[in-house]
Amino acid sequence: MDLERNELMNGQVIELLIATPPANIVSERVIVALDAALREAAARPGVKLIILSGKGDHFSYGASVEEHQAPAVNAMLPKFHQLIGTILELPVPTLARVSGRCFGGGFEVAMACSLVMVDETVSMGVPEVKLGVFPPVAAALLGALIPGARAAELVLTGRACDAAELSRLGLANEVAPKGKLAEVVAGFLEKHILPQSAAALRQANRAARLGLVKRYRELIGELEHQYLVELMATKDANEGIKAFIEKRRPTWSNA
Repeated sequence: MDLERNELMNGQVIELLIATPPANIVSERVIVALDAALREAAARPGVKLIILSGKGDHFSYGASVEEHQAPAVNAMLPKFHQLIGTILELPVPTLARVSGRCFGGGFEVAMACSLVMVDETVSMGVPEVKLGVFPPVAAALLGALIPGARAAELVLTGRACDAAELSRLGLANEVAPKGKLAEVVAGFLEKHILPQSAAALRQANRAARLGLVKRYRELIGELEHQYLVELMATKDANEGIKAFIEKRRPTWSNA
């Protein structure tokens, strides 16, 4: 099973876990299953929040590198962008509960959630540039979430952020001690989410995220085209992905 679903707090909270540990790769199968599960959960009027997490010690190492090869990427990437759009436009608030590694597509899934809570083990980033490619979702959204120079730095360098930096940047709402993240999330929900009306939470979530949704819808089509048509026509994009799969250093041609 690629995805696990749990009902918490008398069905007021739905937990969806990417369940292919240890890496919890965001494959095309996971993308399709997660999109459907989110829509199903949101259709229930009593649901006040949806938690997204990864089974085991890590949220997700990222999207499937194999599926970034042509021609598979032409089918996978639009579905992934649709998933991010679903998360952004979901009326029900979402919360990413993140431990361990959270890279690439995993980072983008977490970043798209209404709230992000992490623990001290977390390492998050978009390392795509090291593979000769770039992260379209992060390119669209990061500049709206953190200062533009920092957003550009993360996309251009591919470096990872620890819990302290995520908190400073405003990418994490809470940082929990190691092993205490579930407890911290539960306490937050009991204090701040469960006392509220599910209908009011949905209206507030839609209102709070309207600007981000508009930005994403405005930019993602052009970024997807750039990735699939321009980027994938370069030698280095194909070399970087091939080198990763073959577990070797890429040989860049700068073309």
